[in-house]
Amino acid sequence: MANLKNIPPIDEILAQRPVLEMIEKHNRDFVVRIIRKAVEDTRQELRSSQNDLEREQIMGLVIEKMRQTAAAQSQGSLKRVINGTGVVLHTNLGRAPLGERALHYMSEMARNYNNLEMNLEKGQRGSRYDHVEDLLRELTGAEAALVVNNNAAAVLLGLSTLADQREVIVSRGQLVEIGGAFRIPEVMKLSGARLVEVGTTNKTYISDFAAAINENTALLFAAHTSNYKIIGFTAEVELAELVRLGQEKGIAVMQDLGSGILYRSPSWKLGEEPTVQECLAAGTDIITFSGDKLLGGPQAGIIIGKKVYIEAMKKNQLTRALRVDKLTIAALEGTLLEYLNGKPDQNIPVIRMLEYSLEDLEERAEKLYMTLETRIRTHKYIEKLSLIRLDDMVGGGAYPTYLVPGYGLEIRFKGISLENAAQRLRLMNRL
Repeated sequence: MANLKNIPPIDEILAQRPVLEMIEKHNRDFVVRIIRKAVEDTRQELRSSQNDLEREQIMGLVIEKMRQTAAAQSQGSLKRVINGTGVVLHTNLGRAPLGERALHYMSEMARNYNNLEMNLEKGQRGSRYDHVEDLLRELTGAEAALVVNNNAAAVLLGLSTLADQREVIVSRGQLVEIGGAFRIPEVMKLSGARLVEVGTTNKTYISDFAAAINENTALLFAAHTSNYKIIGFTAEVELAELVRLGQEKGIAVMQDLGSGILYRSPSWKLGEEPTVQECLAAGTDIITFSGDKLLGGPQAGIIIGKKVYIEAMKKNQLTRALRVDKLTIAALEGTLLEYLNGKPDQNIPVIRMLEYSLEDLEERAEKLYMTLETRIRTHKYIEKLSLIRLDDMVGGGAYPTYLVPGYGLEIRFKGISLENAAQRLRLMNRL
């Protein structure tokens, strides 16, 4: 226990030159806190140490721990990473990277005052939603649009506005989990709507919806199963059928499209997924979808549809709690303008990545192979590096059964466990 007696007191540590230099760069209270933590961590290590350390050595250990903690905390925990998963829209890695125009708009609006809620022509207060509503109307053909902070919020707002204390009819085969344990039944319950399940998990018919309609029915609800598929002995109601029934009964149809697609490239070999425009053309009254998936923009929940319903949502007090800020508006506007200009395949990173041909991917993989082979072939933990064919995924709850042909690099390790190697790679800042 002699080591513990050699731990210097806080005042003595504070008087050391490296610590004084740290105080000049950081708040003093912050430095004192990390000193206390460094001392406690060092004390725990010394209790199990078999070596006798001098006071100066322990002082060095404490100061080094302080430096590491200060460096880690001053840099923040959100970091840029390399997506080597083979999943384009990886939820854990931030989903869609933004395009240059979106980034430029965000930067300009973040560093300057702007007309977020100012009508410059009239010189009076305006609406933050105007900046993107006209673009969404132009791109989709909808009567009106509204943007909130994510698609779950969009569904919640729509149900709360149009079906509070009333019934919403949904097929059992569409009671989806949106992600992160957020499920349609729970969102519906929170909104105040009353869920009415019809059909079975694998088979639902239009007659099931018709039989469930009564005087308390507020909505017919369709949840597009964008993140899973039921195959085999199945039957599901087509959106057009549901719309016809809704029109006959005077009941609105709301669709949670999930990963909304505004653009389908002719060169895509992806399975058939409905676009936002196609769903609207089918007569759907309200459609909700995400901004940060196949749209390629920021996290947002986009609501389009009949003006009467959208205007009612704008007046819902919940809208203020769910509203988006100036940076989201700027990024979304920048993204939507790329669609309006007709070049999303060139300027929206997600779409551009999905447009790569197999030959493009092979060429990119070969370049990466040559770079890494030169730099790490003699590393003590590397046994072999090779170029391989594999299948990637779109991700983000889109095209769940479709595999995107691609290429990757296989690294075989030696003298280190795979788990340890993976962790070291995750924690590296550079090669």
